Amino acid sequence: MNSIEDSVSTSSQTPLVHRYLWATGSLAAKIQPGGKVGHRYDVTSSNIWLDTQPELLPDIPEEFSKEIVSYLRLYQHRLHIPQVYGLAYDNILLLENVPIDETGNLYPAITDAWEQAKAVRQVYWLFQILQLWRPLSELGVAGSLLIPDNLRVQGWCVRLLELVETPDDVSLQQLGKCWQPWIAAAKTPVAQELNNIVQQMRSEEANLDSIATQLNILLLSCAADLPLTLKVAGSTDSGSQQTQNEDACYPSDAADPDDLLLPQVSIVCDGIGGHQGGEVASLLAVQSLKLQLRALLTEMKEQADILPPDLIQKQIEASLRIVNNVICNCNNQQKREGTERMGTTLVMAVQLPQIIKSLSGNESQNTHELYLTHVGDSRAYWITRDYCQLLTVDDDVAGREVRSARTLYRKALQRPEATSLSQGLGTKDGEFLRPVIQQFVLEEDGILLLCSDGLSDNDLVENSWRNYAVPVLQGELSLEDAVRQWISLANEKNAQDNISVVLTHCRVSPDPIASLLSGLRPVEVIVPEQQEQEQQSELTPSSQALLELLVSQPPLTDETQTPGKHQKKKKWWLLLAGLLVLLVGGTSLGLFAWWRLNPRTFQQTCQRLPLKVQRFCPPQR
Repeated sequence: MNSIEDSVSTSSQTPLVHRYLWATGSLAAKIQPGGKVGHRYDVTSSNIWLDTQPELLPDIPEEFSKEIVSYLRLYQHRLHIPQVYGLAYDNILLLENVPIDETGNLYPAITDAWEQAKAVRQVYWLFQILQLWRPLSELGVAGSLLIPDNLRVQGWCVRLLELVETPDDVSLQQLGKCWQPWIAAAKTPVAQELNNIVQQMRSEEANLDSIATQLNILLLSCAADLPLTLKVAGSTDSGSQQTQNEDACYPSDAADPDDLLLPQVSIVCDGIGGHQGGEVASLLAVQSLKLQLRALLTEMKEQADILPPDLIQKQIEASLRIVNNVICNCNNQQKREGTERMGTTLVMAVQLPQIIKSLSGNESQNTHELYLTHVGDSRAYWITRDYCQLLTVDDDVAGREVRSARTLYRKALQRPEATSLSQGLGTKDGEFLRPVIQQFVLEEDGILLLCSDGLSDNDLVENSWRNYAVPVLQGELSLEDAVRQWISLANEKNAQDNISVVLTHCRVSPDPIASLLSGLRPVEVIVPEQQEQEQQSELTPSSQALLELLVSQPPLTDETQTPGKHQKKKKWWLLLAGLLVLLVGGTSLGLFAWWRLNPRTFQQTCQRLPLKVQRFCPPQR
C-alpha cells in the first residue's frame, strides 16, 4: 500500500502517480482529514482523497444512476468535466480528472482568480462556459455552471469540480445573472461590451447562438492586441525496434522554410492496418491535407470579414472527408477487408491568421485562433511552465464504452482490446467519420505538442514534460533539440513503436528585440536534420504494382473496430515514394481541387484522368 510520501509503487516499484480524487456529497465532507476510508483512501483535506492503491480497480456500481450517466455521456468534454472513478462506502461517488493539482490542492475558483486575470482571459473563461452550456443543458446539469465555487480555473482552462442535477427550467437568463457580479469587476477594455452581452442574456429573447457569436468576436478582438510569435519543429523516427516507419508528420526533415503553411500548420499521422498499408495512408493524409490547407489559408487572407468557428470547422471537416474517401477507395480497389484496411490516425493544428480590428482600434493581421483536429489516438498537449494539459480524447474502445454509458473508464481499461481504435481516417466511408475539431485562442506562452502514441504511451509525456518543454520556455533548450531528446526518450521507454513529435512554441509575451525592429512580429520555422532512414530514394520495384497486390490475410477483429496499429510488416518505403509522385503531380492537384469545388462533376473529371490516377478517385455513389 502506498502513501503520499512514496514516489515509487510498493508493489511494482514503478514511478507512482498520486491519484487525487474528489469525493462528492455531504457525507464525504464530514470525514475529517487525516483519516483513511476503506483501508485504501487517505483523506488529505475536505472531500479530497488520495488513492493509495491506484493499481487496483475501484468499486464499480452494477447499475448507473442518472448522475453517473451524465458524467459518462460528457466524456468527450473531459478537458473541462471530471469523470467517475468508482464508489466508496455508503455510495460516495469518487471523481477523477478533477481540478486538483499534483500536490492535492484545488485550483482556484473563478471568482478568486477573476480580478487578477487579464481582459482576454476573463473573456476566454466566459466563452468556455458558454460553449459548455448546450451539452450540459441536454443532460439536465447546466446548473453546474451557475455555482461559482464549482468553476475552477487552471490557467486559461475552465474546469468543473462536479456535475449538479438541476431543474429543467434552468435558463440562459440565470447564467447572465450569475455573470453580472463578474462583469462589474471586468477589465476596462472589455467591461462595456461584456455588460451589453449580459443584458442580452437576461432578456426574454436571449439567443444562445447570437450571444456566442458576439462573445467570440470580442475574444478574438481582445487577443489580437497581443503579439504572436510561432516557431515549429518536427521529426519522425521508426523506433529502435522497428524496421519501417508508418508515421508521417509535418513539418519534418527537408521541409521548405518558405512554405505558406509554416509555421501555422502542424500534423502528425500514425498509419494503421496490415500489409503495406500504414505508410501509404499516413503520408497520403499529410500530403493531401497540406494541399487543401494551402488553399484554405490563401482564401482566409482574402476574407474581409471574420469567419465564424462553425464555418471553419465545416471546411476542415470537408477536407478530412476528401482525404478519408481517397484512402477508403484505395482499400476498396485493393479489396482490403477487416484488419487489412489501411488507414491513419490524425492530429492536426491550424493557426488561422484572420484579419480583425483589435480592441485598441488597430487592424491586426492575426486573431490568434488555433483549430485542433483529431481522429484516432495521436494526441495534442498544451504545456506551460506550470502545467501540462491533454487537449484530445483518444478514439479507442475504452472511450467508446464510456461515452455509450456502458461502463466506467477504469473498468473499460481492463478489456483486452481497450486501446484498439474505434475510428481512423480512411478505414470507412466518410459519412461515418466523426472528427473532433476544437477552437482554442493563443493568449499565453506555451508549447503545443503533437505526437503519435510512440511518445504518449505509458504516460510518458505526463511524466517527462518538465524536462523537455520547460527548458524551451526558459530559453535553455532549442526547439529542435527538444524534439530530438523526446524522440530519444521514447526510443528508450516505448521502443516497440514508431515515434513522431511536432512542437510549436507559441509566444504572446512582449519580445524586446522585436519591439526594436519597428514592431515586426517574427515568424520562424525550425526543421531538424533529415533522419537516416528517410534518405533512401530508389523507386524499384514499382510502387504502383505493390498497391495492386491483393491482401490474402482474413479479418482478425470485429469489423466495427478499426484494426490495431502494431501489425508492422516488411520494409516497403519504395511504395511510398511512388505514391507521392502521383499525389504531388498536377493530376492529383486537380483531383483534390475539383472535388472540393464541384463534387457533382467530380466523377466526370476522374473519367478524363489517366487510368493510374483514376484508381485513387472515391467510388461513385
